Formats: sequence, structure tokens, C-alpha cells
Amino acid sequence: MITVYTFGPAFAQADPSPFVVKTLTLMKMSGLEHKVEPADVRKAPKSKLPYINDDGQVIADSSFIKMHLEQAHGVDFTGGYDERDLAIGWSVEKMLEDHLYWIVVDARWMDDDNFNKGPRMFFDTLPAPARPLIVWMVRKEIRRNLWGHGLGRHTANELLQLAEKDFAALAAVLGDKPYLLGDRPCGFDASCYGFVSGATVPLFDHPTSAAAKKHPNLVAYCERMREEYFPELSQASAA
Repeated sequence: MITVYTFGPAFAQADPSPFVVKTLTLMKMSGLEHKVEPADVRKAPKSKLPYINDDGQVIADSSFIKMHLEQAHGVDFTGGYDERDLAIGWSVEKMLEDHLYWIVVDARWMDDDNFNKGPRMFFDTLPAPARPLIVWMVRKEIRRNLWGHGLGRHTANELLQLAEKDFAALAAVLGDKPYLLGDRPCGFDASCYGFVSGATVPLFDHPTSAAAKKHPNLVAYCERMREEYFPELSQASAA
């Protein structure tokens, strides 16, 4: 039995982390029996979520989890696409994971209104006297990470311009296809769904979200993926 360790549902999403949503989607695509448990990120391998425990073998990082499922369980995430198509999928995935992700982090964690709507809840279980200091320290660390990446050195308008480029590129690759590469889902769809759905969470009011919603095909794509892999979320939003 594979156990997937996550943050847990939040913001009307299967998880607040797009990397966790990616992994949860991959697990559903794989058809492998698994269970999902919340975990403390401070005690996680590499101090990040998700990670899995596959009968005693611990694998951290969504990309290495995907490779493990392919190698250890023979899961085929290629969708039958050729090498060129899969290269495009890999390039799109890395654009989302290593570029767009940090723009969304900035929108959620550095924008005070969005922070108070969402991420602040992660600290609710901490002792009240220590909470303000810990919140300040964590946000300071995230700001340092953004600066080190480079995106944290840009203005809000510059970040929006970059986000618009990312979403436009993704919308162009998707086109009128039902899935990223064609008429069949593949492993890269797990990333696309995780990151686009995360960027368009209704809870957060930010120009980055509006930039994604400018593209009707991305909105429709998220709806299709949610209905296929997380129908419980579709039912909850319709209720």
C-alpha cells in the first residue's frame, strides 16, 4: 500500500500545494491502491511535501515520485505520445513548476490581503503568544527564497507580465485539445491541472488569477480535469 503524505484539503482544493495536487492526480491516473494522510512538512524528507511511503521505501518530490511509480510499478504516464510531444510536456511542466509557481507564491504569501485569507490559517494551531513572530519569520524566509530565485526582485506589474506570458504559452500549447498533448491524458496533465487550478483559486483576488482566466480553454481544461479526477470537488462547488 502506498501512502501519500500531504498538507490536506484547503481553499476548496484537494490540497493548497500544486505539487501535492500533481501527485494526487498521478496516483489516480496510475490506478494503484493508495491512501492519503496529512503530514508535518517540518518532519518531511527534504522538508517538503508531498512524499510517499511505498512499503517502506520513502520517496520525496513529485517528479521523483512519478519516476518511482513508472520504474517500480510499471505505470505508463506517456499517454502513448511520441518523444517530441513528451519533450514539450516536460518543458511546460518545468515552466509551471520553476517559474509560474513562484509568481503564485508571491501572490499568496506576500500580498497581505491574500495571506490573511489563506496561508495565515496554517498557523492557527500554534500558541497564540508565539504566532505573530513565527508568521513573520516564515514570511521573511519565503521573501528571501523569492529574492534568491530572482522573481522576488521584480515589481508587481513585472510579475504580472511574466504570468501572462506563462498562461498564454500554456493556452497556446493546449489549443482546442481536451488534454495538454492531445485526446489522451498523460502525466504532464497532472502538473498542468495542479498549477492552473492553484493559480485560479476563487478565494484569492489577484491579477495573476485574472491572467489565467483570460483563456477560456484553460478554464474549461481545469473543469474537465476536476470532474474526471476530483469529482468530489466539482460536487462541492456546485452545492
